[in-house]
Amino acid sequence: MHEYTYYMIAAAGVLLAAMLVLLLCRAIRNRKRYPDEIDLMEGHEFEYFCADLLRRKGFIEVEVTKGSGDYGIDILAEKDGVTYAVQCNCYTTPIGVKAIQEAYAGRDYYDRMVGVVMTNQYFTTPAVEAAKKLKILLWDRGYLDRMMEE
Repeated sequence: MHEYTYYMIAAAGVLLAAMLVLLLCRAIRNRKRYPDEIDLMEGHEFEYFCADLLRRKGFIEVEVTKGSGDYGIDILAEKDGVTYAVQCNCYTTPIGVKAIQEAYAGRDYYDRMVGVVMTNQYFTTPAVEAAKKLKILLWDRGYLDRMMEE
């Protein structure tokens, strides 16, 4: 074979790899453009979805609270002897400090060990800072996706 042929084969390989990368990037970008099924859920539907997910992950005594007058807590649960008060937020925008404050107050109201905000979104920087200070767990979209994959 001529040296020219080797260069052509190498160039074709590089071109094929670049096309595959482009297709993969386009698929990832399109996935983010279209909402997942959970993004289309209304509030109570998302709460029951989260409760079922917690059950699948080994939580016990999972209870969806009554809704109004729940002090911001949507789910009460337990796992490995640890009790949880979970606030569920299914929104189209990042979650702010208010959700952290409600989880903090609800955790204490229900006398639970751990407060959690569980969401289909991500958290604002002030919300993350408040959660660290108030010791509230943040289960964002990435965490939720990992829970669903396992």
